[in-house]
Amino acid sequence: MKLLEVVRGDATAPATLLTGLDVAKRLGKVPVIARPSEGFIGNRIFAKYRAQAEFLLEEGARPGEVDAAAESLGFAMGPFAVNDLSGLDIAWRMRRSKAGTRDPRERYVAILDRLCEMGRLGRKAGAGWYDYEEGGRGRGRESPVVASVIDELRPAHLRDSHVDAAAIRARLLGAIVNEAANVLADGIARAPGDIDVAMVNGYGFSRFRGGPLFQASRLPRTEVEAAIDMVEEATGFGFRRGDLSRVLGGGS
Repeated sequence: MKLLEVVRGDATAPATLLTGLDVAKRLGKVPVIARPSEGFIGNRIFAKYRAQAEFLLEEGARPGEVDAAAESLGFAMGPFAVNDLSGLDIAWRMRRSKAGTRDPRERYVAILDRLCEMGRLGRKAGAGWYDYEEGGRGRGRESPVVASVIDELRPAHLRDSHVDAAAIRARLLGAIVNEAANVLADGIARAPGDIDVAMVNGYGFSRFRGGPLFQASRLPRTEVEAAIDMVEEATGFGFRRGDLSRVLGGGS
């Protein structure tokens, strides 16, 4: 991974910050300055993106459909393929560590938990969101087991719902853009360009497309706002809407 987030605390001396940036460059990394926050820049945004991907499963999408939509946006891999690569148990441990403080009003998708309980921990186990050849080789195949778990755990009021590819793309981009706006408002990132640098160098977004915020800035503002409306409706309790003025710049 080329990305290295260099965190500037309240008491970080300028010389210390410059040293951190210099070390990053000597290591061949691409440094981005961040302020203290859970997840800093990249993981904080990625968490909202991944949560929206999980919501979409409850609404009728399959992992392959979500991953294909993410790739069409510009990601090298979709969120579920990435999850399989890194291991589902990492996110599972984090979720369990927060279980005692999670507000019951928050929307929570239990599909990943069930897969982990079944031993489907990703490529290393030969099965995660997808099935793999022995040793975790090759591209993952859609799993009838996962499809069955998704269907079983879908909320009753969403059993007959479905989302098309355009809606999936809009939801994924809307989640990224909205949380990016909050990251900027909280002072965790200095500028939209820093967020795009983080997403390109740390999360596999195509450098040739300029980053997700650059992509969003090229869209009509009404289209971006409509995407965030969809994200807000899907998320429900706890959603925080960001101010798009810094994210979209001069987008119409």
